[in-house]
Amino acid sequence: MNGSVLIRGRHLLTSAAPESVTDGAVRLSAGRITHVGAYRDLAARFPDDPVHGGPNDIVTPGFVNAHGHFSEALLAGMAEQYELAAWIRELIGPVAPHLRREDAYVGTLLAGIQLLHSGVTLVNDMFVCDPVGPEPVTPGVVQALDELGLRGVVAFGAGDARPGVEEAALLREHEELRKAAAASRLCRFRVGITVVSAQSPELFGHGVRMAVDGGHGSHIHLHEVREEAVEVRARHGMSAVEYCADRGLFDAPVLAAHCVWNSRRDIALLAEYGVGVAHNPVANMVLGSGVCPLPELDALGVDVGIGVDGAASNDRQDMTEAVKAAVLLQRVHHLRASAMSARDAFRMATIGGARALGMSEEVGSLEPGKAADVVVFDGESPSLANIHDPVQSVVYCAGPREVKEVWVDGRQVVAAGESVNVRPADAVARSREAAVSLVRRAGLDGLSVLAGTGGPP
Repeated sequence: MNGSVLIRGRHLLTSAAPESVTDGAVRLSAGRITHVGAYRDLAARFPDDPVHGGPNDIVTPGFVNAHGHFSEALLAGMAEQYELAAWIRELIGPVAPHLRREDAYVGTLLAGIQLLHSGVTLVNDMFVCDPVGPEPVTPGVVQALDELGLRGVVAFGAGDARPGVEEAALLREHEELRKAAAASRLCRFRVGITVVSAQSPELFGHGVRMAVDGGHGSHIHLHEVREEAVEVRARHGMSAVEYCADRGLFDAPVLAAHCVWNSRRDIALLAEYGVGVAHNPVANMVLGSGVCPLPELDALGVDVGIGVDGAASNDRQDMTEAVKAAVLLQRVHHLRASAMSARDAFRMATIGGARALGMSEEVGSLEPGKAADVVVFDGESPSLANIHDPVQSVVYCAGPREVKEVWVDGRQVVAAGESVNVRPADAVARSREAAVSLVRRAGLDGLSVLAGTGGPP
């Protein structure tokens, strides 16, 4: 459906002004939000529009997953014993040369369904692999996102530090993903840079030219762990943030994931260049990486969104969990309940993520003229039976079970809590065979029981 509809709720949380509308509705038409206001007024004005949502529901903008890796979608729930460097060496490195387009496609379907079910309407993904075969890998991500009806900013996480990776193959993978995104209704392309220390100066220079001269912008990991910060400074005589600024990467839009281990100079540079940051609280806790300094970033006006991160480091692809964890991590770190509020987290998950990606004119809030990306939380759920404060109810009480409807670009992609365009059972069944095959090809038998059981039943 892409006609006109009204989506009503007891509470509309707009991430704009006014912040909320009681007994309100949002009108969607031709993929855009055309009206936001009182349900009674809009129902009288547009009596022929079908009505979705309900009188006790909470209606919100779609969540923006500001950072993730569909390349990890088949690797959830393993390798918990490692910090980042060992995790890359023991898990991500062995898998990277063995990821195929089918894995990208199936993994994106599997993770994408989970993200939709947790209220995500826009994903910012970096697919990390070593393209060593004749077929490009990453266009499988775009294919799956288009089938799901999920909006995406897609990047290939290039790195040439591992042996056997040729620069020509990396540049070709960038180009194939760019062409796939250009042909997509819902996807757009960014240049992916895994991390400064994983790229030679020559490859980094290619990335800068694509990002800046090509007008694509970039998606990079910055200062995720202390070891990275130390290594880059030892190699280049400056921090990774300073390196990016010095080499011109920040002359185009940049989304930087993590930004945990920053100096004051680093944060000042992020603010000066308008670099957006993706905070990934669950993954940072899983890998023991540290705590993102949100108050310091906020004080200088850095735009920050929230990311679920990949299924090998989160491991649950659940945005509602990440939003709640963002609040709790700041509170326990600072030992203050006032360190972060539900409203802070809700803004970060919606308009904050959109601003960090430079897309706030299009998505992130319920305002006329913006893309019709809308989520309905079920007010008949036991978790939302008594809504004293709708923002706190969404952040602290709601989970995937409460996500009743999701609309992307004016099309309904979740109805009655179920994915509309792709059957979850089909994605699950297809993923089991793909996961077993990937684990075996990568030689990860010691980390997975699947490889020794003959595969899925």
